[in-house]
Amino acid sequence: MPEKAARIGVGMIGYAFMGAAHSQAWRTVHRVFDVPLTPAMVALCGRDPGKAAAAAEKLGWQSAETEWKRMISRDDIGLVDICTPGDTHAEIAIAALAAGKHVLCEKPLANTVDEAVAMAEAAEKASAKGIRSMVAFNYRRVPALALARKLIADGRLGTIRHVRAQYLQDWIVDPEFPLVWRLDKEKAGSGALGDIGAHIIDLAQFVTGSRITGVSGLTETFITERPLVASSSGLEAEASAERGTVTVDDAALFTARFDSGALGSFEATRFASGRKNAMRIEVNGSDGSLAFDFESMNELSFHDHTEDPDVAGFRRILVTEATHPYVSAWWPPGHGLGYEHSFTHEVHDLLVAIAEGRDPEPSFADGLQVQRVLAAVEASASAKSVWTAIEGAGT
Repeated sequence: MPEKAARIGVGMIGYAFMGAAHSQAWRTVHRVFDVPLTPAMVALCGRDPGKAAAAAEKLGWQSAETEWKRMISRDDIGLVDICTPGDTHAEIAIAALAAGKHVLCEKPLANTVDEAVAMAEAAEKASAKGIRSMVAFNYRRVPALALARKLIADGRLGTIRHVRAQYLQDWIVDPEFPLVWRLDKEKAGSGALGDIGAHIIDLAQFVTGSRITGVSGLTETFITERPLVASSSGLEAEASAERGTVTVDDAALFTARFDSGALGSFEATRFASGRKNAMRIEVNGSDGSLAFDFESMNELSFHDHTEDPDVAGFRRILVTEATHPYVSAWWPPGHGLGYEHSFTHEVHDLLVAIAEGRDPEPSFADGLQVQRVLAAVEASASAKSVWTAIEGAGT
């Protein structure tokens, strides 16, 4: 009989879209992977007692709390999972780390650089005491993207020259879509830039192993007023007759330079009609290229530029072999994985790192780096510091 894994109590704060995805991961991880720590879903926390209790029952949590400070003080909880809007991340994460709890925090790490700095400093102090923390950039755990990182690290693309990254959605194209919290700067920090742009910033740095050192940005809010929210449940929201001001960007574009010398172009928008979750990245190097689109998440396109040009070209790799990252725990080759599996892989890696006594990745310091890029894009877009007007074309 294999040795029984030690138990770790988990408390999760927030239970909407991300809470449901994280709950799926906590329910599943020890039933698929041989993890050194078995998560116990001890408590879910939400402000509304009735809704929190109903969510706990539905998502598989043993109990419900309405005060996060009370939850993180519980002796039966050793890990706190933060799935709340960005304006609460810093306070909760810092308090949880101070209470000796490991922390998983949704992205972006915070709403401001100052908050992210405080979180990274708290994480560093906690790490010295054996308390671990991780920011939840789940797309790192998509097998095809983990394979992309390996191919680049192994030198298959040679010197990296260009990175192109896009995150295209269309969920707020309708001007009557309600003014949910993600469209409120005080709660969300920023719009498409921070919500989905943060993912492609982290992903570009992750797969290339390089950091962004400078940017030139442009942002736009296409719909400046929307109906206020009358009621909401999970991903659904009903509009009221009253209207409010949208205070975040609807789309963001920026160019970037990496510390490796590579150039990058980035686009994040919620106004790409017909695109549901088209997160794409293409990396071009001296010896080859690769490309990925999350809407075909089990595939990676790869071109080996050292091959005979008569037969060379992009080839489709179906990333479902047992030798591919994470895949051996799941299904036979050709039986693809889905969005939810990235979260299962995420908590697997966190549990392993905690058990091995090392800091997991991406760390809060990595989250801070992404936050600095977001802030730099906003500052560039606001200042229009490198904007060159075209003579005779208006303003």
